[in-house]
Amino acid sequence: MQMPGPAAAAQKGLLHSVSIGTARRLQMHGRSMLSAIGKEAVQGPVPVGRLGLLGDEQADLSLHGGLAKAVYAYPLEHYAYWQTQRRLHSVSLFDEALPPGFLGENLTLQGLLESKVWIGDELHFAHCVLRVTEPRQPCGKFNAVMGYALASRDMVTALCSGFYLAVDEPGAIQAGETFTLVPGKRALNVAEAFGAKRARHLR
Repeated sequence: MQMPGPAAAAQKGLLHSVSIGTARRLQMHGRSMLSAIGKEAVQGPVPVGRLGLLGDEQADLSLHGGLAKAVYAYPLEHYAYWQTQRRLHSVSLFDEALPPGFLGENLTLQGLLESKVWIGDELHFAHCVLRVTEPRQPCGKFNAVMGYALASRDMVTALCSGFYLAVDEPGAIQAGETFTLVPGKRALNVAEAFGAKRARHLR
């Protein structure tokens, strides 16, 4: 298990975009199901409560939402990987940039990868505090949105899950602001936590 040094320092990152979405019907394998995975970027301050961002919804509360998974964050650095995967699977004929929120995330972050953030770390924004709780687990809806059947497997293989956040101090948040990652106990980072469940997704 990877352990930090005795003086784990706070680090800075950038909130590239803030995205919200409402539950809509998604066609998958000939079936219609409700999903809020489709998010769109918004401008200006967005209120953040204990259950997430104002105007954002979750359709399946067994997998997303609630106090422990109120907000979903994803590293901007992984977007190039997904553009490449979609092109290789002939989902996208061109190398067009994917829009923020395409992977279903509320917060698209820059400068913070899964291997550098630990369960229990806190993200301190100007007007709210969010705490890292667990990695995202991919599902069939993610495959549908990405446009090819092995998208979940690729997420697991590349360990690019993103992570859920609890809202410790409600407030507001907006694209373009910086945040400070304040270390918690640091027993397990997000990549390790996600990797521990790899076998379940690769069966």
